[in-house]
Amino acid sequence: MTNSAVRMTGVVKRFPGVIANDGVNFEVLKGEVHALLGENGAGKSTLSNILTGLYRPDEGSIDLDGTPVSFSSPKAALDAGIGMVHQHFRLVEPFTVAENVILGNPQTAFVIDTDSTVERVADLARRYDMAVDPNAKIWQLSVGEQQRVEILKVLYRGAGVLILDEPTAVLTPIEAEALFKTLRAMTAEGRTVIFISHKLDEVMSVSDRITVLRGGRTVGTVATRDTSTRELAGMMVGRSVEFSRATRRNPGDPGDVVLSLTDVSCEDDRGREALHGIDVTIGRGEIVGVAGVAGNGQRELAEVIAGMRTFTSGRILVGDKPLANGRARSAIADGVAHVPEDRLHTGLAAGHSVEDNIALKNYRTPLLSRFGMLKRNVITSQACDLVTRYDVKTPDTATPVRLLSGGNVQKVLLAREFSTKPKVLIAASPTRGLDVGAIETVRQRLVEAADDGVGILLICEDLEEIMSLADRIVVMYEGRLVADMPAVGATREQLGLLMGGATPETSQ
Repeated sequence: MTNSAVRMTGVVKRFPGVIANDGVNFEVLKGEVHALLGENGAGKSTLSNILTGLYRPDEGSIDLDGTPVSFSSPKAALDAGIGMVHQHFRLVEPFTVAENVILGNPQTAFVIDTDSTVERVADLARRYDMAVDPNAKIWQLSVGEQQRVEILKVLYRGAGVLILDEPTAVLTPIEAEALFKTLRAMTAEGRTVIFISHKLDEVMSVSDRITVLRGGRTVGTVATRDTSTRELAGMMVGRSVEFSRATRRNPGDPGDVVLSLTDVSCEDDRGREALHGIDVTIGRGEIVGVAGVAGNGQRELAEVIAGMRTFTSGRILVGDKPLANGRARSAIADGVAHVPEDRLHTGLAAGHSVEDNIALKNYRTPLLSRFGMLKRNVITSQACDLVTRYDVKTPDTATPVRLLSGGNVQKVLLAREFSTKPKVLIAASPTRGLDVGAIETVRQRLVEAADDGVGILLICEDLEEIMSLADRIVVMYEGRLVADMPAVGATREQLGLLMGGATPETSQ
């Protein structure tokens, strides 16, 4: 009897002008956590979509528990015991958490017992240590909380093979460790986990074996105990990649304040107080990292500064000028740039072209319009220049943003924001879901901006990223800043405790 849970042999998938999978071989054993690595565009998502029935392979075969299978739909794959948690969420925003978890489940009764459903979902969330309110509407949740709902959906179905695409992208190390324990418990029960991630350290921590894809082909499969993060990064991008603390050309000047918040409070989408008397400053060329578990006020903090959310008390200054309350256009005019965590919905208009998205913040200026008419030739020229400067891989500037890889989407967003020559940049999870090559590029762009004098507020759940980029780190817990410390000397353990509610004294 075979020990193979999933075996994909010679899988080929073609799209117009692109071979996404070119003879991929991929085998996952029963009861193992198998990591799937590769750059954006390497073919991981296509391979996963084939395995879950969303795509049909042009060539190749799939065996499930030693039996040849062919899935005509995601439902067929799920019925066979294969479920996937997608990186880009597939949730119904007006529905509650509980309603999303049971949506489409054939075992759901025709008449839903709401109280019973909420309790079952709450029990599941507690069992797997994923704090989320079953009665909350999806649109009211942070990205991290929405990710937990996606995980709960698959767990609720009891799938035997789980494909997790960047499941810890917005989790703290403590939360990630809890998830890893859950995965180990699941594999001990005989379940199989395919773990797609760009965080090499966590892949080394949780996986048994690792398969690397590059350019649509299988580079190789290695036992985790026999490899290293440096070797894996090299396999992914075909060259040596080094992640170390960023080297600054010009150190930041915390005394030359470009952004200050004094006693700032605000409410979340449900009318509850999300920020409680926030005091923080950012100096010219300084990178201030904000660490915290998703849902502790980070999103509201970014939106208040960007003018997307009104604050109920306090004041915000950009330089010496008060920031208008809840007016995004005024914030842009005052020199505030914003890279939101949800780049494809909040940051960009996914269905519009690259050049239209680049022009979104300055199309009203005389440079790009006259008497209400857009200067299309200038818009195209500006976009071509930025696409070249930021190395955006796109067929042309008329291509819709939604057709680009995650790394190139983020490059478009950064190109637009930096082209406004901001004084302050709010960057929320700027490398979430990107491959190691794109992460390296985005981090370098942030450092270059800081060297040019831009004050940066870096909001991120990835402590490695914060510790490698920030000059100073503040920690948020339940809408309050509970610590403010130099990045040099801070430890993951100390920050993790503070993010979990410990006081600075007890975290030493």
